[in-house]
Amino acid sequence: MDVTADSLVARAARELSADADELVADVERGLRREVPELWADPEIARVTTRNIAEHIAAALAGLEHGVEADRIPPPAADLDRARRLARGGVSVTAVLRAHRLAQAIALDRVLAALPRLTADPELISAAARRLTEVATGYVDRNSERGVLAYQEERDRRLRWRLCVVNDAGMRIGTTLDIARTTQELADFATEHFADRACVDLLDALLHGRDPHRQPPVLRRIAQRAKTGAHPNGPHGTDSPHCTDSPQGADGPDHPHDPDGSANGDPPHPAVAPQQLHTYPDDSPPARVLATGQPARLPADGSPGEGHSTLVVPLRARGVTLGVAQFSRDGGAEPYDGEDLLLAQEISARAAVAVDNACRYTHARATALGLQRSLLPARTPAQSAVDVAYRYLPAGDRLGVGGDWYDVIPLSGARVALVVGDVVGHGVHAAATMGRLRTAVRTLADIDLPPDELLTHLDDVVLRLSAEAATDPDDDAAEIGATCLYAVYDPVSCCCTLARAGHVLPTVVTPDGVHRALELPPGPPLGLGGLPFEAVEVHLPEGSLLALYTDGLIEARDHDVEAGLTRLRQVLARPARSLEAACDTVLDTLLPERPADDVALLLARTRALGDGRVAGWDLAADPAEVSRVRSRVAAQLRRWGLADLEFTAELVVSELVTNAIRYGRPPIHLRLVLPDPEPPDGPGATSGRSLLCEVRDASSTAPHQRRARSYDEGGRGLHLVAQLAERWGTRQTRVGKTVWAELNDTAGAFPDFGGLSAV
Repeated sequence: MDVTADSLVARAARELSADADELVADVERGLRREVPELWADPEIARVTTRNIAEHIAAALAGLEHGVEADRIPPPAADLDRARRLARGGVSVTAVLRAHRLAQAIALDRVLAALPRLTADPELISAAARRLTEVATGYVDRNSERGVLAYQEERDRRLRWRLCVVNDAGMRIGTTLDIARTTQELADFATEHFADRACVDLLDALLHGRDPHRQPPVLRRIAQRAKTGAHPNGPHGTDSPHCTDSPQGADGPDHPHDPDGSANGDPPHPAVAPQQLHTYPDDSPPARVLATGQPARLPADGSPGEGHSTLVVPLRARGVTLGVAQFSRDGGAEPYDGEDLLLAQEISARAAVAVDNACRYTHARATALGLQRSLLPARTPAQSAVDVAYRYLPAGDRLGVGGDWYDVIPLSGARVALVVGDVVGHGVHAAATMGRLRTAVRTLADIDLPPDELLTHLDDVVLRLSAEAATDPDDDAAEIGATCLYAVYDPVSCCCTLARAGHVLPTVVTPDGVHRALELPPGPPLGLGGLPFEAVEVHLPEGSLLALYTDGLIEARDHDVEAGLTRLRQVLARPARSLEAACDTVLDTLLPERPADDVALLLARTRALGDGRVAGWDLAADPAEVSRVRSRVAAQLRRWGLADLEFTAELVVSELVTNAIRYGRPPIHLRLVLPDPEPPDGPGATSGRSLLCEVRDASSTAPHQRRARSYDEGGRGLHLVAQLAERWGTRQTRVGKTVWAELNDTAGAFPDFGGLSAV
């Protein structure tokens, strides 16, 4: 039988097919040496090994049966493996080089077998040419097909990656809430490239402290796991695409351990949400936190078993905020290098959003802390009204504003009620509010009428605006504010009010009639040059007076009049207490996240009847002093304040004597008993108080001075100051009133020290 080149090639191929495993091993050794990147990843190495074996088997079968190169069927999974190499990040150069090296090694083995089969050099040469032609054609055809599939997969993955990254930019960081931002990252990851995800942040950074504590303490902020994850996820053999629809998820309320339980099992997280924890020093998360470099943990089992994990640091502006972990179950393809790059890019965007949320949270907490420190922590003791108050910051990113309220006890058992609103938001508005509140308290201490107080407060705002205008670093050069100032007298049941551009207060009388008090408008503070007017209103005992800022009644869905109507209707409803009434007002009128901050002050009026007030008109005669002492002693005995007789007689004697000697008639003495019974309870530190007031027509206020040893006078007010809890002077429309407050638990008679001459 004549031997041809084709038959010789077929015999050589048949002979090598018997030792195909040895040929595969030779090719594999050559590729490991010349193209090591194909063996860096265990999964890629398995794909390469299977590809070598199937290509050699297909080529030898084609040579054995004399099939033309373009008709030799390639391995069925050849194109899928080329796509897998593309997903694994193997370069196309390495793929082509592997094809040529494998061809050279296999071709050498076949050529080496030809001399053993025949001694005819011409036949060997013809067979070699035939063998080279078929091998080259086979490799060229399959490498071309593989490169096309490789490039298609690369392009498809690039489009998918750009789509995912773009989607992440829109869906992660939609708010300035830390927990929501991290949960958005975990949710997004489980929808696109992970079966389970968790996010841990450094607890120190969350509280604005130094994050360099070792080992770092982290707080589990967010985690999520899929239920029934499909083996072919977005990185599987199916075409990846950008989608917002997850394949089922437990949600943040049902977290799973990112390193543990399988999907569908009851969740048994190693770390619970919001739990503090640390990672061992040699663990991947600890190394990632220390180095700032991501880690890709290979699958810990064969295909279909175990899982692979990406550990990515959350870094923003040069600071490591925490660590994110993404895991795939064994049914999906393990993570590759490009998956790690994608996770890094998405995590970097999320880290910036988390850092912005942290900065906003800290700034807002600072502003809220500043504002709360500037608002009254508790109302002072007074007997004129029962009060309840609320402050609610705005729900949007503007945060705190300049709304404030205050309750200021005044002489004569009166009380001042204040509500104001500084224009703007933020720390600047809160600081301005604090300065204005301090100014109001200072002006209230000198007992200015409401209209005069607002005039002086307007001057304060003008000075603050002038100071801000000269500061080049101050963006808020113009300062504006509104204010409502009311003084209630429980003896006369009269309330004097004035407003500076503020919303009208509302009153509900005991008979259920509700109305807005009509006050002259008055300009907002900071305009200057315009007058303020005060109005006096009689409020029966038990009336409910509501003072508030415009954020309570203004909203986008209704006007101010509608808000006032709703407020009056709510206030007219019966309530268990003023505290409950405050809560009802806020719950009824405000949305969950109000657009503006709100201050609300509710005051229910009391009245000091005739049984708690005693007064006498006095003649401008020194002999009147002794008669006054007798009247005071008798009145104190009727009130059960016999322990205060001696002290009260001394104080009243001095005040009446000064009024007779230095003042002008008419002269009037008034005693007021604010509290008929001593306060009780664990917080009670004082007994009943007594107010002594002497009014005359002279506007000259007395002043305390240090008397010299040879002076005949000058010690009276010093004596009053030593005996009284407080004392002072207030101007009236006609004349003045000198007052002193005594307490029946003042203790022993004071040591006057330098008053030995008295």
